[in-house]
Amino acid sequence: MVQRQQLGVKMSPQMYQSIKLIEMPLIDLREKIGEELERNPALEVLEDNSTVSLDDNEAPGEEEEYFEASSDSGYIHGGGAAASDEHHRFIEGVLSRPETLQQHLLWQLQLEPADSELRSAAAVLIQNLDNDGFHREPPETAIKKNEPGFPPARIAEAMRLVQTLDPLGCCTADYRESLKAQVALLYNDAPDCMESALDHLELLERGKFAEAAKKMKCGKDDVSACFDLIKKLSPFPGRLFNAAEVRFVVPDLQVVRDSGHAGEDFVIILNDEVIPVLGINPFFKKLDPEIRRGRLKKSADITAQKFVRENIKEARIFINSISMRNHTLKMVARAVVEFQRPFFMNGPQYLAPLALGDIARELSVHEATVSRTANGKYMQTEWGIFELRYFFSNSISGAGSGGSRFSKEGVKAIIGELVNTDEQNLSDLDISELLAQRGISLARRTIAKYRKELDLGSSYTR
Repeated sequence: MVQRQQLGVKMSPQMYQSIKLIEMPLIDLREKIGEELERNPALEVLEDNSTVSLDDNEAPGEEEEYFEASSDSGYIHGGGAAASDEHHRFIEGVLSRPETLQQHLLWQLQLEPADSELRSAAAVLIQNLDNDGFHREPPETAIKKNEPGFPPARIAEAMRLVQTLDPLGCCTADYRESLKAQVALLYNDAPDCMESALDHLELLERGKFAEAAKKMKCGKDDVSACFDLIKKLSPFPGRLFNAAEVRFVVPDLQVVRDSGHAGEDFVIILNDEVIPVLGINPFFKKLDPEIRRGRLKKSADITAQKFVRENIKEARIFINSISMRNHTLKMVARAVVEFQRPFFMNGPQYLAPLALGDIARELSVHEATVSRTANGKYMQTEWGIFELRYFFSNSISGAGSGGSRFSKEGVKAIIGELVNTDEQNLSDLDISELLAQRGISLARRTIAKYRKELDLGSSYTR
């Protein structure tokens, strides 16, 4: 047996709890508080402004004013008067839950003049669709699993029924099949070469109409007419109802511009109204002095002493951990606003490269602390709601903030604006030249990559 001496860090329960709470977004934190309130009788809610009744709640001054914050404002430079002037307004980023693709199709299916057998099979096919409107598994397999008695000969009929529902072209294998279904439903007078055009989409997308016409054995004008019709279609019809990206977002912080101070200051407001104010139960507070004075002598009383002391201790640790979470979050947010001041002044195009290490060095904390704090937390700005992680972006010429002064996300915002405000369908080469005029040097393939990440089509499909 060999004895070894080594240094190590043993994480205390209090430290572990603090780390877990720092990681939690507001919604998760509120659930955690509810669990702790049920578990620990020494913990109680002193004030909870998130559950005000409609009778007690005054109508907000503006439609977008969802809640007011009661926290201290936290100036970047200076005092907190602006928070009072602003009435601590918060805009809660609640995205309404839209109708899903399946719900939309099933509702229409109920209105179709089809027999119950066909309608049941069509409902199975609808539930088998992915977010693009395509089959998750082969229709025959889905029908066999859920409607084993349905005649295989009628599966194509059930598929056609779903394809005619809005949005057209769902219940297909891929985008090519979807486009073919849409063409058949919408364009009775389409050129004869339309079906052939759908088999040469790559050439059409690159604008090689002459080559496509040669392969399709038709005139160049017919090819151009086919492509004009195809551009009006939706290759991924289900994406209009894609609820996968929809999330319930409540900003943890709000950044308010205060023009009353020289140099345009910013106020950081912590959304603490969603979090109830916690304290120690008065009954446990009363018992605690009795225990300290040793008035409880019986064995039953000794058990009670241990129960009271442990619960009070855990309640105080939990309250302190929440306070530490809020302090750390606000501290990181202040540093982010300082580093990204051009963004908060002028918008997403001015987002600068920023690494987790930059904030960590500024605050003298570990990068992991900054990462945990930023993950899943949202900040309300005048430019919209952004996850804190959004503000950490590599430069376009390399990782970290030591490269170009332009961040990847900032350049993507510029590309998005150029494409969305463009009336001439800028090509990637055109975008590259416009960016170069702004001092941003990017290869065409990089622009194409960023454009795809923004879900923007090429100049031929726009």
